Amino acid sequence: MATTITDRRAGLAERYLSVRELTERLADPLSAEDQCIQSMPDVSPTKWHRAHVTWFFETFVLSPHVPDYEEFDSAFGFLFNSYYEAVGPRHSRPHRGLLSRPGIGDIAMYRHHVDAAMAAALAAGSLNDEVLALVELGLNHEQQHQELLLMDIKHVFAQNPLGPAYRDGIGRVTRAESPAKESWISHPGGIVEVGHDGRGFSYDNETPRHRSLVEPFELSGSLVTCGEWQEFIDDGGYRRSDLWLSDGWAVVNAEDWTTPSYWRRGEDGFEVFTLGGWRPVTSAEPVCHVSYYEADAFARWSGARLPTEQEWELVVASVPADGGIQLDGLHPRPSNGGDPQFFGQVWQWTSSAYLPYPGFAPAPGAVGEYNGKFMVNQHVLRGSSCVTPVGHSRPTYRNFFPPAARWPFTGLRLARS
Repeated sequence: MATTITDRRAGLAERYLSVRELTERLADPLSAEDQCIQSMPDVSPTKWHRAHVTWFFETFVLSPHVPDYEEFDSAFGFLFNSYYEAVGPRHSRPHRGLLSRPGIGDIAMYRHHVDAAMAAALAAGSLNDEVLALVELGLNHEQQHQELLLMDIKHVFAQNPLGPAYRDGIGRVTRAESPAKESWISHPGGIVEVGHDGRGFSYDNETPRHRSLVEPFELSGSLVTCGEWQEFIDDGGYRRSDLWLSDGWAVVNAEDWTTPSYWRRGEDGFEVFTLGGWRPVTSAEPVCHVSYYEADAFARWSGARLPTEQEWELVVASVPADGGIQLDGLHPRPSNGGDPQFFGQVWQWTSSAYLPYPGFAPAPGAVGEYNGKFMVNQHVLRGSSCVTPVGHSRPTYRNFFPPAARWPFTGLRLARS
């Protein structure tokens, strides 16, 4: 047992450094001004993400479990708490962009302070299994914020009429386009088991593993592409109320949706904003930045439907969860050789409401607020995207967003009964 926990500490110490380093690499191309901008209430400034993930380690690992730890700044708890009611009051989320202080230099010092304390605590061997589980949760939490950081940067830059690039060269297709081949993966259904099996890390919302009754179905072997979405647009998809859920139709009209988010009509056709700036839409690449409402309407227009999360998981259960952040490729790419692209391109909407699994119970204490209290008015997405960190994907992962959300890297694949 001693060898096992020693190995776990060493592995977490190494992983801690690599995860924290990637956060800084993602923030590195941004100026101090870029790190302070907020474009809408759901978006947080880059510097806030950097500080918040650091606050997580200070609040849940260092302060309660390392006796000689000295808090960096007592005001930071109020500024960088996200939604943990049990921890105390916090700064209003829509007002995070108004925080001109602390600056990015102060936040860099904060990160160095916490990193040094974490390295010492992990090296000292005083953290038990329960606390090491919090460290692992904190690392996965930071990986989530690495993706959020890129989502938020893209939204902020897209509001600028100059169309600035986060990195040059992103979103360019360097090989010939090929239309997606229609293929379907059949599954007999039955009484099946879904959910995480307890081997390796998972979030609490992936558990417990349980039985579910699934009717026979087929899942599309490819993601819906931009070319297919243009056909939907050309056929009046955004103007036909018969295709839309009532709430979705209300949003379409209130917000004047006529294309996916980050699309515009250029002189030579549709253009899309990427983290590399504006460029022509590539027909063969997966459509991205569509809401649940749009995905549902497209599925109805196609004569198909969205899969349930159980259907998606059954088909993908044995598929390697590869793909993830490549700093020169932060945009969905066309399928290569019939790759079904279950991971590493876009999160895929399911028809499943985000609800607790049978027997679910949140963890005790403040970390129990991590997922459970959001299980209402949201839909589940499966897979991962081109801005999901490498190693942060698995077939049982349950991402979730409100049905009108379009700033995440969200797309879809179809299903039919």
